[in-house]
Amino acid sequence: MLDIALFREHPDRVREGLSAKGSDPAVVDQVLRYDEERRALVGEIEGHRARRNEISKQIPERAKQKLPIEDLKNESRTLGDRITVGDARLAQIESELESLLLVTPNLPHPTTPRGRTPEENVVTRTWGEKRSYGFEPKGHWVLGEELGILEIPRAVKISGSGFYALKGLGSKLERVLIGWMLDEHTRMNGYTEFATPHLVLRKTMIGTGQLPKHEEDMYAIAKGEHYLIPTAEVTLTNLLCDEILDEAQLPIRHVGHTPCYRQEAGSYGKESRGMSRVHQFNKVEMVMFETPENSYVAHEELTRHATWFLEQLGLPYRVLNLCTGDMSSGAAKCYDIEVWAPGMNAWLEVSSCSNFEDYQARRAGIRYRPADGGRPRFIHTLNGSGLAMPRLIIALLENYQREDGSIEIPAVLHDRMGATEIRA
Repeated sequence: MLDIALFREHPDRVREGLSAKGSDPAVVDQVLRYDEERRALVGEIEGHRARRNEISKQIPERAKQKLPIEDLKNESRTLGDRITVGDARLAQIESELESLLLVTPNLPHPTTPRGRTPEENVVTRTWGEKRSYGFEPKGHWVLGEELGILEIPRAVKISGSGFYALKGLGSKLERVLIGWMLDEHTRMNGYTEFATPHLVLRKTMIGTGQLPKHEEDMYAIAKGEHYLIPTAEVTLTNLLCDEILDEAQLPIRHVGHTPCYRQEAGSYGKESRGMSRVHQFNKVEMVMFETPENSYVAHEELTRHATWFLEQLGLPYRVLNLCTGDMSSGAAKCYDIEVWAPGMNAWLEVSSCSNFEDYQARRAGIRYRPADGGRPRFIHTLNGSGLAMPRLIIALLENYQREDGSIEIPAVLHDRMGATEIRA
């Protein structure tokens, strides 16, 4: 959620930022109208209350002097009616203003490229070389079926389209990757591991910005008010909701593995084949809590924490600085990390590393007390996949395939896998 002071003090900056995000800048005038009416109404109500308090003191004094008090009682009743009406209108204005701010996107950082389409994203760096094959690389859905490690028809039979099941060494590969990543994030990078719930309250989804803007992409539970999480970002961030931390506690880093549940509404053509775009998948998620002064240094560090694993696995990747029209509504700046999948002949996103600045913290109520003793400030939150499993497994199968259909296992995983290859 944006600070309403930005609308008052820098309306043109807000208009530019919203336009860059593809949002209607007219919302600025709406917010300012609500804000002006709200502030005027607050002053009016406070004036009525002050006058009524004054009358409540005058009535007993007059009564002692046996002076008329009916006029004061009438005025007090009139003021009470006006306060009641004013409070009701104030509650309505504040509700409408909050609803408007909750769907208003974050403003992009100055270093975020301005653009509308994915073609306007900027590649900031690449790593590794695409492999050459003396044969036509197969897609992971073919490899997985031939090796007996990927069950798509049977998963569809029990859950419908958009689901898959891993089997044997395929299942073990995912388990090993998750354990390895959690171990390294906690050992090397100072993260604290959490195992969090998969069901959360609506207010929790609002806290990280999934609701109300992206309701159609979420899985809501029919009974009660719970939602299945689309990412562990929701839980790992909201663990600190409504808290005031001390600056000495920062930075704080959370990491965790959860399934992710997403509607993935719409058609994506060939990208929907196999495991590329599904309704449920596993992911290791990193979340950082930082001071505003340190958050962009931390953003670069967060991105390196994700790419390190791809380098250890020997997978070619590229990092994109997403343009304003292709990033999430809540992010101020976002790097997408894409890994090369030769069987699909495509770059696949395996991580989005985002700096939300104080956008999520305002919604979730996460603040810190500065070391200098100043007033509590909203914290900056960052998150990134570290990493998402299905597309990482796609890249491993497709990059390390051999002509006979077997898969070489990267050396870094040999001990954990207890194997050097996957064969039928």
